[in-house]
Amino acid sequence: MIRRLATAALSLTALLALTACGADSSADAAGSGSRVTLTLGDQAKTLQTLVGASDALKGAKYQVKWAEFEGAAPLFQAVQAGAADTTYSADLPALQALSGGVKFRNVAALKNDGHHTGIIVRKDSDVRSVKDLKGRKVVVSSAKGSIAEYLLANVLKQNGLKYSDVKVQYLLPTDAQAAFSAGKIDIWATFGVYQAVGLQQGGRLLIDGADGRISGYGFIGASEKALADPAKKAALGDFLKRLGTALAWTSTHQDAYADAIVERNGADPAIARTLASAAYSKVLPITPEVSSTVQDVADLMNGIGVLEPNVDVAKSADTSVLK
Repeated sequence: MIRRLATAALSLTALLALTACGADSSADAAGSGSRVTLTLGDQAKTLQTLVGASDALKGAKYQVKWAEFEGAAPLFQAVQAGAADTTYSADLPALQALSGGVKFRNVAALKNDGHHTGIIVRKDSDVRSVKDLKGRKVVVSSAKGSIAEYLLANVLKQNGLKYSDVKVQYLLPTDAQAAFSAGKIDIWATFGVYQAVGLQQGGRLLIDGADGRISGYGFIGASEKALADPAKKAALGDFLKRLGTALAWTSTHQDAYADAIVERNGADPAIARTLASAAYSKVLPITPEVSSTVQDVADLMNGIGVLEPNVDVAKSADTSVLK
């Protein structure tokens, strides 16, 4: 029996209720009765905003629907339930899902500089360095096995501390954000828009994932069912190329991208500019170098008991989609 993701915060019923799917207007729906439909998994409208702002789906010969979630764990549950064809996450959530038995393959890698993941503290906190975390409670978003948790584990190791030296509590990002803003959380390991909002609402960056503290890799994955469908697999290959074009567009249109984040996500303009500058920079094939780097992530998290059983990163990839 496939082991469920024990750390997921939502039941399957709640997950399906939260899945917000809609045809993307940039994929022409005219005469679409015979067209294949890709249901693309997304977090916090990140991919939807990106491809919409860049008009990357113009002329696509397939339809797109979006399955939106606030974190990786419910997104992977959606894939397991057949409610989404694809995944989108940082490396560790993908590893956690694979370890948990979700039937998907990573089909492309994404890369950024790591600044989008960080550990933040209240401005008046007495925590001034990673070593000051010893004996303290750290809230990690979202579920067990998030990229924020890897950052925490790795910087503790780099500073001569054990993972057991801190007390970890898991909270979904929106819950943690509300608690942090209310002053009920002192130390928060988080990512993306939640990190940006936390810093704006009384937070101070303790350390981020730059300079190799996280791998910087994310993944687009596809369910095994979708990969077994030749039409969906071909559409996915086309989407990955268009996503690469969209990411290239952000590097020369950061202001336009930030405006789109404000318009589509309701973000504060300052936060939108931060997010626009922290986007993944390109879509890459999953090469042996990518697999080796992410295998180090898997091995560290397996060593502290977070990723069990461990994952063979190279064997979990399907390199035939992105050509």
